[in-house]
Parts: sequence; C-alpha cells; structure tokens
Amino acid sequence: MSEPITFDGRVAIVTGAGGGLGRTYALELGRRGARVVVNDLGGAVDGTGASSSAADQVVTEIEEAGGEAVASYDSVSTEEGGAEIVQTAVDAFGKVDIVVSNAGILRDKSFANMTMAEVDAVLDVHLKGGFNVSMPAFRLMKEQGYGRLVFATSGSGLFGNFGQANYAAAKMGLVGLSNAIAIEGAKYDVKSNAIAPIARTRMTEDLLGPLVEMVSPELVTPLVVYLCSEDNPHTHQIFTVGGGRYGRVFIGTNNGWFARDGGPPSVEDVADHIDEIRDIAGYVVPGSSTEEIMLLGQMLAG
Repeated sequence: MSEPITFDGRVAIVTGAGGGLGRTYALELGRRGARVVVNDLGGAVDGTGASSSAADQVVTEIEEAGGEAVASYDSVSTEEGGAEIVQTAVDAFGKVDIVVSNAGILRDKSFANMTMAEVDAVLDVHLKGGFNVSMPAFRLMKEQGYGRLVFATSGSGLFGNFGQANYAAAKMGLVGLSNAIAIEGAKYDVKSNAIAPIARTRMTEDLLGPLVEMVSPELVTPLVVYLCSEDNPHTHQIFTVGGGRYGRVFIGTNNGWFARDGGPPSVEDVADHIDEIRDIAGYVVPGSSTEEIMLLGQMLAG
C-alpha cells in the first residue's frame, strides 16, 4: 500500500467546482491539505446565468472539514476571467501548483441544425477556457519549477457522439493543448494529462439512462487527485475513468504501408493497400509529432 498522498503547501485551482465532478475534486484536494480556489460561474448547464452560491457552498464544505479555500466567480471563457482566477490564487495563497480545467457547458444539437453561436459558446468555455486559465498558471509553474495540470476531455471528443459536434471538437482540442503543455513543461516538472470521465453530473444525467446510478462522480476523483500529486510521474497521457473502471486512451500510429519503389503511388495502389494502411495490429504511440516524423525517417532510411 502506498504512503498517504497529501497536498500540504500546495495550491490548487479547480474550475467548474461548484457541483458535479469539480466539487468532488475540490473537496478531496482540500481534505488532503491543498489550499483550493473553487471557481464556478454558477450558471445553468447551457452557460446562461450566474450565481455565487455554488462556489460559496463548496468553500464552506472545505472549511468545515478543516481545509482552506476561497471562491472565484469569474468566467473561464474570457482571457480576463482566466487571469482573474489565477490571480485569486496568488492573492489568497501566494502561488499556483495545480490546475484542474473542469468547467463546461452543453449546447447539444444535430450538426445540420447547429448554429455558429452554439459552436462559439461551447468552444469559449471548454477549449478557450482551458487556454485562458492554463496560460497564466503555466507561466507561474515554469518559474517555480513545478506544476500539475489536468484537462477534462471526453469520450465524445475522442470517439465522437451524435449531436455534440461542438462539444466533441472542443474536448479533442483540449487533448492537443494538454499534450503540448506536457512537452513544453517537461524540464520544469510541469506535468499535464487529460481525463475522459463517465459520471453522473448535471450535464450527463439525462444522457446516461440506467447507467446513471452506477457512475457517481466520486469514482472519478481518485484518479484526478493522483494526477495532481507530486507522486504522479506521468505526463502527456489520456485516461478514461468511470464507474470503477480506470484505463488509458492513446493516440498511436501503425506501421502502415510504405510506397518505397518508384515515384508517387497511384490512387489504385492506395486502394490495393488500404487494408495494410488501416491495419493496427502493430502500432507505436509517439511522444510528439517529432517522434512520428522520426518514424518516417527510419522507413526512408530502410
């Protein structure tokens, strides 16, 4: 059994922490000694409206359990809001060690009926929200030589889902963001990972059907809190978690078909080799786009 994982002296920001998954992360981090910025705009599932009560309630719960926390009501959807969230941590606790980008909204609609306003609203909160908070936080983490970031992606982004083109695109974008941060942060002990949770929240309770009673948010929390800890050596990864199942999702590439001889292959050549092109029996998981280019270089070198 591992030694107890604690966060004494660490400062964590959790966005969207007024309820659902974010609330459980904030409570557990606070219980284990972190000083927590509980950020929540307090709006509806579609992002409309605002209220301070959700964040305030979680702060109260952390404090009643003996922890330290402050509330933030700024929206992650603007650069100014993201900067204010990070500044709240610095003003209250002097630094930022951990960011869990969890805030999100839904504007589900079939692709043929979706409007650009519904696309922009979701991208602003999920994808731009990830940038708006992590950019100022990353600069502080780089300077202090330590940091942990966790981004909430989704199976909808990784695998697709009907009626969620906006949400899926935003969530897959966060995977790219996390991967780039992981590479740039490596020499500063800044680790970045993404998690794809399956859990009962305001955003999912109408979508999960009978599964809803078996996927409590608390089943996601242990993995997220571990990824936020000093004990976690892993970065540049995607984890799937829900209902007691914990696994890794990865983006890899197969060996494919190498058109070595002659000039460019014809369309018919591609058609003839499409099964080999698609075969995933053997694969690698590149640690960066550079590593994938190196794979090509090895093939070109024979």
